[in-house]
Amino acid sequence: MPTEIKVPALPESVADATILQWHKAPGDAVKRDENLVDLETDKVVLEVPAPADGILESITANTGDLVTDNDVLGVFNEQAIDTAPAPAPETPAKVESPTAPAAVTIETPARSTTIDAAYGLAVERLLSEHNINPANVSGSGKNGRILKEDVLKYVENQPTSDSSIQASQAATAPAKTSAPAPTTTPATVPVAGRQETREPISRLRQTIARRLVNAQQTSAMLTTFNEVDMSEIMSLRSKYKEEFEQVHDSKLGFMSFFVKASVAALQRFPLINAHIDGTDIIKASYNDIGIAVSSPRGLVVPIVRDAQSKNFATIESEIRGYGQAAQAGSLSLDDLTGGTFTITNGGVFGSMLSTPILNPPQSAILGMHAIIQRPVAVNGEVAVRPMMYLALSYDHRIVDGKEAVQFLVSIKNNVEDPTRLLLGLK
Repeated sequence: MPTEIKVPALPESVADATILQWHKAPGDAVKRDENLVDLETDKVVLEVPAPADGILESITANTGDLVTDNDVLGVFNEQAIDTAPAPAPETPAKVESPTAPAAVTIETPARSTTIDAAYGLAVERLLSEHNINPANVSGSGKNGRILKEDVLKYVENQPTSDSSIQASQAATAPAKTSAPAPTTTPATVPVAGRQETREPISRLRQTIARRLVNAQQTSAMLTTFNEVDMSEIMSLRSKYKEEFEQVHDSKLGFMSFFVKASVAALQRFPLINAHIDGTDIIKASYNDIGIAVSSPRGLVVPIVRDAQSKNFATIESEIRGYGQAAQAGSLSLDDLTGGTFTITNGGVFGSMLSTPILNPPQSAILGMHAIIQRPVAVNGEVAVRPMMYLALSYDHRIVDGKEAVQFLVSIKNNVEDPTRLLLGLK
């Protein structure tokens, strides 16, 4: 029985979504809960699963289309699926799929497009841009379907000489009267390794760009710096890391120390945990700490909620889980929503010093950096210590310079003497 596949109910903070990628084509057999299509929002990618075993009959929303709640994406026909493998053909001759029509007409409210069954709109655009005959491209998809990756691979593997293309054009071009070829201007020869590709900016990257520009345009952002001696924390980790992992089933990293040190400092300087909303200041009694992590789609900031009431093991476990989910693309909107303060660690990539940009509407962000063995003065003598630069960017509209500097000094003191955290000394 035909069933419409619709956009699932989007979260309240998400107005629309973009069709990121169809994983199935019309005529494909699918199993229940198998992912049909990815919908990209400003924060996460949502999967639309098959409601039952059946056949995807048609697609009514194409890659790149903007969709909203309850929009129809395609038509699905529920039926029993034969999962037995098809017998291998006796000869390698290509067999056309009997269910695939020569062309599929897809109707949307704004346009009607006819797509060759061998490839979709994205492929059609690439073929047109590069003036490629589709007959020259080997399709790796089902039934020889040409995929976007096939076209890009074909373009990348083209020889530096343009003779093959010229020969193809000459074979189809009408005959012309002979004319002397110009001898004063040399022909332009393509240079190897100088191709250009064009791809759309992802919704997440667009959101990141918009928020970063907005932060610089709507806040009085200023950054203050300090440095911290990591000797005590490194000694503590070295002494207890194995026992900590055995007891809590979680590794003891640096981030939990900085989260706890930040919480202690935020409780001492509550305005840094607040934010501006119009002509009001919104103060939070809780500390929801955002931890910036990288993902294949860009930077995301999942939230460790109520960090003030969590121990080191819980914080480490949550951060590790968020990192794994970010890499797998499985973070939910709830994971990324909210936050009163953010910590970002550029040191894992080798950054020695930077000025982090605010994560609106928050009023401050702490930047951690690489630990570098440097000579420093200790009790009047020069000693080599593992040092880290810290940077605190803050909104000067709500946070005064004195508070910002004292806040960063508080973090420095708690990190250099972590027993203060255990004794509740802020």
